[in-house]
This record gives sequence, structure tokens and C-alpha cells, in this order.
Amino acid sequence: KTLLVQSCDYFQALYRSGMKECYQEEIHIHCLQARGFVIALSVLRGDQPVLDADDIIEAIECASFLQVSPLTKHLSNIIDSDNCLLMYHTAATYGLMELYYKSAQFIRNMYNDFELEVKKTLPVELVSYIESLTPSTFVAVGAHVTCTDGKTIHAASRTICYLDENANSWEVLTDLPLAASTSLAGVTVLDNMLYIVGGIHGVHKEVADVSFCFDVSKNTWTKIASPNQLRYNFSLIGLDGLLYAIGGEYNRVAMSSVESYNVKKNTWEFVAHLPRPGAGVACTKALGWIFVCLWKPMETTEIYKYIPNKDKWCIVTTLIRKQSYGHCMVGHRDNLYVMRNGPSDDFLRCLMECYNLTTGQWTTLPGHYANSKGSLFTAVVRGDSVLTLNRSLTQEYVVDKKTWKPRRQMKGFPRSGSVWTFLLKLPEKNMM
Repeated sequence: KTLLVQSCDYFQALYRSGMKECYQEEIHIHCLQARGFVIALSVLRGDQPVLDADDIIEAIECASFLQVSPLTKHLSNIIDSDNCLLMYHTAATYGLMELYYKSAQFIRNMYNDFELEVKKTLPVELVSYIESLTPSTFVAVGAHVTCTDGKTIHAASRTICYLDENANSWEVLTDLPLAASTSLAGVTVLDNMLYIVGGIHGVHKEVADVSFCFDVSKNTWTKIASPNQLRYNFSLIGLDGLLYAIGGEYNRVAMSSVESYNVKKNTWEFVAHLPRPGAGVACTKALGWIFVCLWKPMETTEIYKYIPNKDKWCIVTTLIRKQSYGHCMVGHRDNLYVMRNGPSDDFLRCLMECYNLTTGQWTTLPGHYANSKGSLFTAVVRGDSVLTLNRSLTQEYVVDKKTWKPRRQMKGFPRSGSVWTFLLKLPEKNMM
């Protein structure tokens, strides 16, 4: 009862209404399938149940009827190419609008793959809504230090660019603010807003103490609060309306501290520290969780999960490989793909391991993956694709459990050095 009242709008209203149900040992809910209610209870206890098609329909019915926000969030986190059409159609039927939008956006991002099936199976109004959405665009920015007014000669290259996939060309989206640094900074996207936090300037790695947010819809930059602890070479990731600045360095000393940024309040606060100091740690999201990949002596890579409602880091798994550590991590469905250097510190031919969060099993993907100029370390997931790039080419892979299959090659990013990549939904006015 307590669990339901805390997490379910329906039961909150019911038990605060003063009606007779408030005092009954049992209440009966009609017109609701038992399986959907069992799934809701499982999610409220912190589980992440795997759902088949029938489960999804009953879970959506329950989430809508009882207004169970955590269940809606779980359904949103497990949208994939196998269930997105079912999620979308069922969410439309039951009026579960958050899931309706997120599943429609997923389909829109893979519309080239789904268009025929969408038009064959969905009502016209649902097709029209999908086509009205803006697809996610691949965006990149190079590593740049701050630029003073007297050095505007360097400002010309300080641009954020997007890939026009139809024209196979990189186009300028916007210029960086002169005071912004993307060198060893935290760069991420949350709710279609781009954030640049910290970074360095100068040969002595002086920390940039200003942070910025780019609003794509307004094409404007604004300053935001900087973390309480200045840092560089840290991981920045967004989840559920919060940014997390994880680890990093200050005065060339690695840190374990973590801070969260509340976007609405424009404030930072410390949260649970990493189990040990880490700089430039591999970080990703999967199934609605944040995962980090930490190195440990004796050739050990450890993956930890952050649990926001408990504010703690939990060990997920350990991988031991001779002369090899996880340098980049990508989350796709319930899999974590860890890119690690090849034999004898070979960073040009990376090996890839896959950890499945549902089964708890590691598998090694066959072959080596070309990592020319760090291309794999910029991997971004869009639907069932992973986009990587370097100066020579942009490579799109199709992901399945056993391998990443090259799908197509496009123009490389016209900048040298380190690159940040991410996805943004760009209004047409920004893409002229």
C-alpha cells in the first residue's frame, strides 16, 4: 500500500479521498488486467522486467489507468526497433502521452527503415504525427580553448557543426561563445539543450570557470552556474532533468567527487562520490541508468551503476583482460558495449566486449574495429545505429547483439584533434 501511494497518482487520490476504500483491507479494481498490475509492482520495487508484446499492452493499460509514472518511465526506457510500433499504437489508444511521444520520436529517427511498415500498419493520423516530428541530427564540435576578444582570428574554427546526411556535408550550426572551452570540458545534451561545462584554457590547464547552455529552438547561448568544484577532463551526462559531472581533475589531481545540476533551479549539489578517483571515465546510459567504466590496477575494468533515488554507486560487473582497459562505453538496449585497446596498447585496432544487463553475461565481439584518430571513442547511438567519425569519414554501424555491421560511410568531420559528438533535433530555420 505504501509503495502504491508513493508512486501512483491513482492510489494517492484514492487513499486521501476519505472514502470507504481508505479503510478497507482489500479493494477491487475492475477493467484492469492482473498481469499489468503485477508488472507495475515489479517496477515500483526497482526491478526492470523484460516484457513481451502482451506484457507491453497490459503494462501500458495499467500505467495509463493508474497513472504509474515509474512504469511509464520503464516502458520509455525499453523502446526498441522490435516494439516501437506496438508501443506507439497502444500508447495512442490509452492516451499515455509521454510514451506516445517518445515512441513516435524513436520511429522518426529510424524512419528510413520503418516507413513502409508504418504506412501499412498505422492509422493515417498516427503516421502524420510521426512525420511532423523533427528527426535527430548528428552534431559535432572540436576541442577549443577559450578565445579572447583580441584573438578573434581563432574564432572562425570555433563552430558547432551538423551533418546534412542528404547532401553528405557538414554545415555550421552556431559559433561557440568566446568564453566557452570545449577542451577537456563536459559536453552533453539533455532535453534537446546543449551544455558545455568547465574545460581548460592555457598551457597550464587553467580551469574555465564559466558554463553555457545552447537552446536550439531559440538559437541562443546563456550562461549557467558552474559546479561547486571546478574540474576538467570529467564526464558530463544528463538524466531525468539533471546533469551529472562525474570525476575529473583539478590541479592535475584526479577526483572522485560527483555533482548534479538541477536545470530548473540552476544549482549544483554534491551527490555520492565515485568508488575511487577517475578522470575521463567512460560513461553511458542504458535502461534509464547511468553507467561508468573505471580502471583498476592489474588489468581490471569495473562497471558501476548510479542509482539516483538511493544516491549510491553499485558495482555491476568486472572484466579482466591482459594489457587492456575499457576506454569508451556505449549503451544500446540492455547491452553495454565496451571499447578497449587491442594487444600491446594498440589503439588503432580496438576490441569490443558486450555486457548484457539482463543475463549478466559478457561476450566478445568478433574481429577488430578500426579506431583511426579515436573515431570509436565518439560513438553516438541513434535507434539501432551507432555513428562514429574522424577527419576522414563518418561511419554508421548497425548494431545487433553479436556485431556492429558497417552500414554506410559519409563525409568526415573537417576538424583535427579531439571531437565531441551528440544528437540534436534541429528546427529547419537553423539548417538553412
